[in-house]
Amino acid sequence: MTDELALREVFFGEGLGKSYVVLCDKLPKDSSSKRFPISSVFSDAHLEYRQAQFAIMDCQYQLPSGKTIIERFDIDDKKKPTIFLSGKIGPPKQIPPKYLKSGTTLTKYLAATLEPHAAKIENSKDLKVKCLDKDWCGLLLKGGTPENYVKNMIKNLLIKYDRISFASLDSATLYSTNLEEYLPEFQKGHHRFVLFRKVSGGLSTGKDGKGSQSRLITSILPLDSQDLSLQIISNLIDSAFSGSIQMKRLPSLPQVKIRSKKIEEQDTQKRQRAKKRADGYKEQDEVSANDGSKEGRRLEREKRREEHRKSNPNYREKTPEEIAEIERQRRQRMQEEAEKWNIRDADASTDIENEVFDYDEEGDELSVDSFESNEDKDDENEDELFDLD
Repeated sequence: MTDELALREVFFGEGLGKSYVVLCDKLPKDSSSKRFPISSVFSDAHLEYRQAQFAIMDCQYQLPSGKTIIERFDIDDKKKPTIFLSGKIGPPKQIPPKYLKSGTTLTKYLAATLEPHAAKIENSKDLKVKCLDKDWCGLLLKGGTPENYVKNMIKNLLIKYDRISFASLDSATLYSTNLEEYLPEFQKGHHRFVLFRKVSGGLSTGKDGKGSQSRLITSILPLDSQDLSLQIISNLIDSAFSGSIQMKRLPSLPQVKIRSKKIEEQDTQKRQRAKKRADGYKEQDEVSANDGSKEGRRLEREKRREEHRKSNPNYREKTPEEIAEIERQRRQRMQEEAEKWNIRDADASTDIENEVFDYDEEGDELSVDSFESNEDKDDENEDELFDLD
């Protein structure tokens, strides 16, 4: 505890950069004192797991700052055994008690936490958090159960490129919109790979200097071949690092959906349209923009929109946030206009509500007085009736 360099190595990984599994326990004052028995969970994990350094520390030791180790790193010593991780992964982080039931449980937790592994993508949120929001991310789209050589390839990539976050997605059951059209077409049993690089923004709602919310923008570099190997993917990543291959900026973020026949048909249509555009094909050759059909009107709008953009060099696409703000202002104006045409309760006359109007045989409006006079006449007519019996 008196070796400052050793403490900084254990707490912050300054030096050898190893990972430490530390047990908070009471140490004997000297060699002649009786040693307290240590946790069996800690000792069993020490025998099973060799990828980390195991150490015992007196966490009640007072640091030069005047705080104990427990106070300095916010460790709860009431949870027994008290074990934390530190070193290469950062400052001490206490291991939850649910992972301290046995040495095997602790070993599995250490392997999942300390060893690099590919994140599993199951929905759109996972894709954004675990992959797209990272500076670099390599995504493996599995066409089925990966073979052993694929698993070994990913392990080697994790070790070779520590600055890249790797993830996997089961494309046999899931479909990635806004992404699949840039990749080779899905074939069952064949795996695909794509590299992401974050351009700007992020998932946080912070604001930039202009006052507009920054949104996540990313770019991709897909592997054109479905033949995966460590050398092929390494060449792709090295080309992206060096800038020899330009990465394509995505206009919108990919979304993960359940694969279905309808989605596959839409993907096929997108690929056919993209192929036609690449071959110089123009849809206007078959459908006239002025034929009055729905497709013709759509093409006419797209044509005018494209001409407008070319004639305005300062044109830029509106962000989703700006579109939402325009829609909000439009709804507010509609509400204000609607209020102008509505009759409020304060403006309505209570006398009018109580009056009853009717019309005579000639269509003239009868007032309340007219009703009263008509009632008197009816009473007189009743008195003039003769009893014919």
